[in-house]
Amino acid sequence: MSIGIVLAGLLAAAGPVAEASNPQAVTAYPAAFFAPSQPNTALDMLTRLPGFTLNGGSAVRGFGDAAGNVLIDGERQTAKDDSLDEVIKRIPASAVLRIELIRSGAPGIDMQGKTLLANIVRRKDRGVKLAVSVSGTRWYDGRLGRGLRVEGETRLGATRIEGALALDRGIDDAAGDGTRIVIDPNSQTIKRYGEHNAGDTRTYKLTAAVEAPLWGGSTRLNGSLSSAPYRLLQDDDPLASGAADSLDVFNQNHKTGEIGLRYNHALGAKASVETVVLQQFGHYKQTDDFTAGAGVAHLRLVKKTSESIARVTIKYDPTITLSLQTGVEGDYNWLRAATAYAIDGVAVGLPAANVRVSETRGEGFVTATWRPTAKLAVETGLRIEASRIVAAGDVVSNRNFVYFKPRAVLTWSPDAADQIRARVEREVGQLNFDDFTAGQAALANSSVHAGNPTLTPQKAWVFEGALEHKMWGSSDATVTFRHYVLTDIIDRAPLAGTTGLFDAPGNIGGGRKDEIAVAFTLPTDRLGLPRGLLTGATTWRWSRVVDPATLSRRPISGLHPADAELHFSQGLPVLKTTWGVDVFDQWKETYYRFNEIDIDKKKIYVSVFADYKPRADLSLRIELENLGARGFSHTREIYAIERDVTTGPTTDIRNVRSGRGIYFRLRKTFG
Repeated sequence: MSIGIVLAGLLAAAGPVAEASNPQAVTAYPAAFFAPSQPNTALDMLTRLPGFTLNGGSAVRGFGDAAGNVLIDGERQTAKDDSLDEVIKRIPASAVLRIELIRSGAPGIDMQGKTLLANIVRRKDRGVKLAVSVSGTRWYDGRLGRGLRVEGETRLGATRIEGALALDRGIDDAAGDGTRIVIDPNSQTIKRYGEHNAGDTRTYKLTAAVEAPLWGGSTRLNGSLSSAPYRLLQDDDPLASGAADSLDVFNQNHKTGEIGLRYNHALGAKASVETVVLQQFGHYKQTDDFTAGAGVAHLRLVKKTSESIARVTIKYDPTITLSLQTGVEGDYNWLRAATAYAIDGVAVGLPAANVRVSETRGEGFVTATWRPTAKLAVETGLRIEASRIVAAGDVVSNRNFVYFKPRAVLTWSPDAADQIRARVEREVGQLNFDDFTAGQAALANSSVHAGNPTLTPQKAWVFEGALEHKMWGSSDATVTFRHYVLTDIIDRAPLAGTTGLFDAPGNIGGGRKDEIAVAFTLPTDRLGLPRGLLTGATTWRWSRVVDPATLSRRPISGLHPADAELHFSQGLPVLKTTWGVDVFDQWKETYYRFNEIDIDKKKIYVSVFADYKPRADLSLRIELENLGARGFSHTREIYAIERDVTTGPTTDIRNVRSGRGIYFRLRKTFG
């Protein structure tokens, strides 16, 4: 029995029917489809798009591999520093004409490596649109958060001008009060603390963009400036003899600047060229002061980064059933990092504490999408990547890489309700420059970790199959299976320094990973809840690698065994209100270091919200956050020597609960 049949047995709901002249490739949902939920922004509308889950893209260097799964007026956004959900959130719902759900194989569409895209098509109305939002949060312990956002756009003839300013002060909801217990290898409690955590985060961001015709084509120029300070206090008060009072004061600030340019130009009736140029700069500073009894530890890290990108793509559609693309991308990136670590005023040497890393990378690509019939689409492609990474400073290296990355996607739509997708692709991971340098999140939570500038990119053959079933108007269910055959896996490994062994990222050999993902969209009209929508998504993961410390098999570090979320919303037009519930399931991640195992667990998160919209231009949102006062635990299993399981570890367990909060937002639009 298929999932579609099972879900159909639970439902008998026929939602508004979308425009579907070619449902196998593109399904268009007009603005009226989303009207019952009274959305304020395009992001609110996307949450109700059947079968779609927003993917903001990857935080990687370069442009091609960083793509999210949303287009705006058929174009991908050139901004990387401006997150995709923030860009979509700034588009008023009143400015959206329709949202198109695009499946793999759609003619003339650059799928950017995705099998599903959403395209937000905006209205061409002229005039000024301005939105002002004021928000506030009050947490269980009296701490207050507040925010101000001003977003606007206007059209002057064929020119569109956009701008936004965000000023936010928030509370770290992962911090809270709780206990810390230290247990020796004989299961005896040797230390007990009362723990208090308080995190404060701020955001200051300015963005602007201009779109206009130019030289027979169209261009978009965008820029942004941002600063994100963060401060965390972690205070442990002893509750048992043998324990010493400890205080950790952690500060960081990440400043970024970006400017991007995209230019599109037609080359006759069947071809076009797109040019993208982007420049980013970043500055990151971190200090961490940890005091335990008479001992003092200090860590300071400063990083400067730059990324320069140029990309040209040529699209050619010789027939209505065949689309071709080819292009090149060139990137130049560099990072300079300096780390200083001292215990009781005595400097401790760290591997790769002072490093400059630069990367010069080029990529050529060609893709072809062929639709031999209305039910079948074939997409094939090949990317060739060549790069050179140079490290100087504490570690000196000069390495060259060349990788071929083929891809094939087959999409079969036997009828209007079903689609089967199959993908085979060679993926090559991107080296994270942060892995090249020494550093740590917080001294109180774990030991200092070293950097490793000699890493090799992780590779994988990916085999994917997906089944999507649509039913009852706007219901949708998708099941996806992925199998990864991995080589040169980047995980945790010991690295020798002048003062001993340190935990560091390292290539630990081959392995595998499997995923099963299920997503569904269910209208609840036939369940007695008119204008309601239930959406959910869950992913299960299994992996296996050989541990470099014990030579035994284990999962990949940091990989969640499962993630799940469930959302319900219902429009109440009589009350001019939309209400709903959001549930995020608990998760767990484990890091296998050479001399310890770190386990983080976060419990279930539940929030309830109501959006009251007395007029089309005014809305008030109230949200009760973290109703279950979810807990967070950080466990360290620390071994005297390299994970010698015969002696057993000392176990350090921190349990905190972040508490409940109430959030409100008043939003007024003009124009």
